[in-house]
Amino acid sequence: MMSDLVRRLRGAVGMGVSWATLGFIVGGLIELIHNIWPNPIGSAVDIWPAVLAVPGFLGGLGFSFVLAIAARRRRFDELSMAGFALLGAAGGCIASLVPAFLLAGPRAFPMVSVLLGLAGPFAIGGAVAASGTLAIARLSEDRDLLEASGHVSDVGLTADEAHELLGSGPES
Repeated sequence: MMSDLVRRLRGAVGMGVSWATLGFIVGGLIELIHNIWPNPIGSAVDIWPAVLAVPGFLGGLGFSFVLAIAARRRRFDELSMAGFALLGAAGGCIASLVPAFLLAGPRAFPMVSVLLGLAGPFAIGGAVAASGTLAIARLSEDRDLLEASGHVSDVGLTADEAHELLGSGPES
């Protein structure tokens, strides 16, 4: 029981770190583009990698939470890309609650307006990241299956099996 909980927590943190890495890379690309071609959007924030890595980590944690509940006993090949993207969007919306709570206060911004402003971009980012996560997981799963099937070709067919497979067996 305890090892299962530790395994799930390790997976959630791993998902958060993976999404944070993606956010950091995208932020780095925005910084690079801004340094090459200055524009008003890129100059709005000067530390894009950190600005996108933190929500990426929170979104990965939220997505892991949603995935653990919604797709509990399913394999990756049983999940649709659209459904996975929807779960990622839900995880992004959950992650938008953290900055909404931090920014909202009696003298600060109203929490509903902060949440409405952040939920959309977080949901889109979560859907994109979840789709990418599923695509990578499927590639990894396919590679594992291909490596395991290499031993099957060593078995070979007997002469009778080959004739039966080709339809030219003794019964024809």
